[in-house]
Amino acid sequence: MSRSERKHARYAAYREFAAARSGPMTRMACLLTGDWHLAEDLVQETLAKVYVSWKRVSAANSPNAYADAILMRTFLSYRRKRSAGETPTGRVPETAYDADDPGLRLTLLDGLAQLSDRDRAVLVLRYWEDRSVEEAALALRLTPAAVRLQSFRALRRLRAVIGDQLPELAHR
Repeated sequence: MSRSERKHARYAAYREFAAARSGPMTRMACLLTGDWHLAEDLVQETLAKVYVSWKRVSAANSPNAYADAILMRTFLSYRRKRSAGETPTGRVPETAYDADDPGLRLTLLDGLAQLSDRDRAVLVLRYWEDRSVEEAALALRLTPAAVRLQSFRALRRLRAVIGDQLPELAHR
């Protein structure tokens, strides 16, 4: 196989990967940011970073986890560098979704939006994306023990933010 053919094959593999992962990554980014447009920007930036290191990413044991880790770091980096000129609206963008209970979903989204970036990141990875402690630790560059402690504390903070609304919504 010539160099040109190998390069074309790598590019085709990347395009296939990006097409398959962009939806799930956008949903994860939207949960983290609460802003659909910002989520799309973060995913675009993440996919650009993945493309630049595609040779290394595609050779990883789990390219999906590798890309998700890049997305988490991109999100946390963005939050650290966020300009003072932007102000959050507190409004979740309208989207179509299949949810058994929209009230519960909106309450959880609102509660997540009120947490710190790190708390939101660990809760989204662990409970919304159903990642293991080890996967979350890898994505967030923490130890598994730190992820367990952060999860415990973030859940406690989320319960405090949501207050009495959750039991009422969960038992409808």
